[in-house]
Amino acid sequence: MFSKSLDRCYNIAKLRERAQKRMPAAMFHYIDGAAGDEWTMRQNTSAFDRWELVPHFLVDVSEIDMRTKVFGQEISMPFFCSPTAMSRLFHHHGETGVARAAHRAGTLYSLSSISTESIEEAAAATEGPKVFQVYVFKDRGLNREFIQRCKDSGYAALALTVDVPIAGNRERDLVTGMTIPPKLTAATLFNFAMHPRWVWNYFTHKPIELANVRDRISGDVTTLVSFFNDQLDRTVSWDDAEWMIKEWGGPFAIKGIMCADDARRAAEVGATAVVISNHGGRQLDTSPAPIEILPEVVDAVGGKLEIILEGGVRRGVHVMKALALGATVCAAGRPYLFGLGAGGEAGVDRALEILKTDIERDMRLLGCRNVSEIDASRVREIPR
Repeated sequence: MFSKSLDRCYNIAKLRERAQKRMPAAMFHYIDGAAGDEWTMRQNTSAFDRWELVPHFLVDVSEIDMRTKVFGQEISMPFFCSPTAMSRLFHHHGETGVARAAHRAGTLYSLSSISTESIEEAAAATEGPKVFQVYVFKDRGLNREFIQRCKDSGYAALALTVDVPIAGNRERDLVTGMTIPPKLTAATLFNFAMHPRWVWNYFTHKPIELANVRDRISGDVTTLVSFFNDQLDRTVSWDDAEWMIKEWGGPFAIKGIMCADDARRAAEVGATAVVISNHGGRQLDTSPAPIEILPEVVDAVGGKLEIILEGGVRRGVHVMKALALGATVCAAGRPYLFGLGAGGEAGVDRALEILKTDIERDMRLLGCRNVSEIDASRVREIPR
């Protein structure tokens, strides 16, 4: 059961509004913002409008099977939770709260390398299937350590993020004074004072830290963030991706693919999946929306790799369009982070319930009894 206020959040946009009211501005805009003029972030969702759904009627849709398989795991719907950094900044329930909610919803949870709860803590929180997101670090020993810890903790897959040779130009964070850890300054003090519940929880629960390296380097979270930033290797090549795939030896996604050539290379080096993603518009502004890239990636590697569409998903119809265009499954981060900010773990439950209910309803309206029936016959591109 949700609180009445969460019950009244009928869609992801309403969870976003509630999160904005409950979080200090710096925290909310860190989730909500993107790079540059934020054109790409807006385009990620609006680009879905290029396609119409084509329903088929006089179909028995009394029983709907939303089950989908990805990374060798069966999940309850064609949607899972993308990795997002430092979730305890937004609510003290953090990564483990999201992992528990994902398990209750019957779907995958992806843990970020830059998480505030560790590989082992997330694994212990729930028996549900989990993916770990990683970068290629300058210190390959750190990669080996992460890989072994994920094996020991029972993670189902790894996802290598390749689109962060440098952080994007996130100007909103400069405007709001976003820092890690948050600092009370003359400019931010009033806004923090307007959110006493968040402030109370921040100071009365365990300190924010980058939990996956807490035993490797001492220091406060600022030191740890600097350590991670220094470890990002700008010389990374396809050889490094191939090395990591072999080190892991299981289901492996390359995340941040934005063209057919890179998708083909991912298949050549042994990846089992690609995530078409522009990092939520947080890296290179004016890059295309993932849904626009999807058809060319499907043409290039369809049948060879699982294709995960990440970017702009806010409604069940977005999932329908992505699957009809050839995606295996969709993923997103902001929807569940808005839920987390709006109401902690219960808010994440609500976000996933909204999406799951939406997907099931839209499958019935589309005349599709299972995911395999959501094919090219159910979508048409609007002439330009």
